[in-house]
Amino acid sequence: MRDAGRVGAFLEALSAERGAARNTLAAYERDLRIFGEWLAENGRGLLDADRSMIEAWLEALDVEGLSPATRARRLSSVRQFYRFAFTEGWRADDPGVGIAGPARARVLPKALTIKDVDRLLAAAAERAGSDPRAARLFCIVELLYATGLRVSELVALPRAAMRGDPRMILITGKGGRERMVPLSAAAREAVAEWCRHRDEAEQALVRKGARASPFLFPSRGRSGHLTRVAVWQALKALAVRAGVDPASLSPHKLRHAFATHLLANGADLRSIQALLGHADISTTEIYTHVLDERLRALVLEKHPLASG
Repeated sequence: MRDAGRVGAFLEALSAERGAARNTLAAYERDLRIFGEWLAENGRGLLDADRSMIEAWLEALDVEGLSPATRARRLSSVRQFYRFAFTEGWRADDPGVGIAGPARARVLPKALTIKDVDRLLAAAAERAGSDPRAARLFCIVELLYATGLRVSELVALPRAAMRGDPRMILITGKGGRERMVPLSAAAREAVAEWCRHRDEAEQALVRKGARASPFLFPSRGRSGHLTRVAVWQALKALAVRAGVDPASLSPHKLRHAFATHLLANGADLRSIQALLGHADISTTEIYTHVLDERLRALVLEKHPLASG
């Protein structure tokens, strides 16, 4: 079996065993292709490489000026491939064991303020009762901020999930993991208004012979639903109208705002982990900076020596 075939088998295993998303598989394939090309330039194949070759490649990536995050991700792809190769019996050893990657700086998410979100919602609400596109955007902003959904989860929501004014919706997230997410009254109202526009437009199309869409946010594109890029572009335009820095707004920034504002108002990390769909609590712990700020403010305000 050639290197390409082995990489293909590895990717198939990731897809079958972990439910890896298409973008994740593409990233693994790209990282392994880049490593394979570097090995070929040095007269080696994937199954010929040893630990020193992997470390030399990491040094070459550093010289290229790649960020620590990119180098760490590429090393992770290579290490997982060799772990798979060892398990499959393609190699008698695992050359990736024990190789320390570059330290990845943990960047704290800069959350939108509550005032920023209020301005965004107010701007999005304009014409939402009469303009279908405005109603859709208002619904999107309400759902992202009220639920903390990933944008990929949002655009793939089925229309059926919103039948009957539900208080909770079932979300299928990364790796096929399911979670229940509550809907606020404001989010339910925004969904109802959008569905009124959506269903009226769809009924007119069905009468002309078109097929009904299963998605909450249908589109004529290949996926059948609104794309992540379209949501991102709509939010940037909304930020300009709302007087919010466009660089500070994205679907993921609204997800950060959801988590940060919950934590600042007393929610615990385990609950936020469940709502965000994080497989590991360590991912959620990036928000502990909010707790640090709250504790510091508590000491400065309540400690008897603080005013001294």
